[in-house]
Amino acid sequence: MAFKNSFPVIINEEAEILILGSLPGDLSIAKQAYYAHPQNRFWKLMANLFNRELSDSYSERVQLLQDNRIALWDVCKSAYREGSMDTAIQEVEANAIHELLSSYPKLKKIVFNGQKAMKLYDKHLKRMDGISYYCMPSTSPANASYNLNRLMEHWCEILTND
Repeated sequence: MAFKNSFPVIINEEAEILILGSLPGDLSIAKQAYYAHPQNRFWKLMANLFNRELSDSYSERVQLLQDNRIALWDVCKSAYREGSMDTAIQEVEANAIHELLSSYPKLKKIVFNGQKAMKLYDKHLKRMDGISYYCMPSTSPANASYNLNRLMEHWCEILTND
């Protein structure tokens, strides 16, 4: 069983939405970049949501989030997991999400990238008053029942719900 750590949060002072994944996969860890697996639809989805071209540059992808007041992190600070499947996550230490929300008062919406992120949050953290929570279909290639258009239909809610 391999011990794995998440990345630092991507955030700026203007962030209003926090997207939470579970824990970076092996390829993301190797590349030190969120959603680095080429079949993960996260970055393509974000580009489509904001009518932008998908950049190959990770820093430009991060800037796309920041330009649109979106922060990105994972529920797990660390955990044991063999491979990259969320179902294999064990012995979780949660990130300091409540402290982050306290430090960034404009954050009022948490969006879970998939059921596993939501279940991990609900197991290890309490939902806070004044924060809206949304669970979106996972952008992972393991969620093959959702193509990009179907993901767009659901994820566009993060832009319209208050």
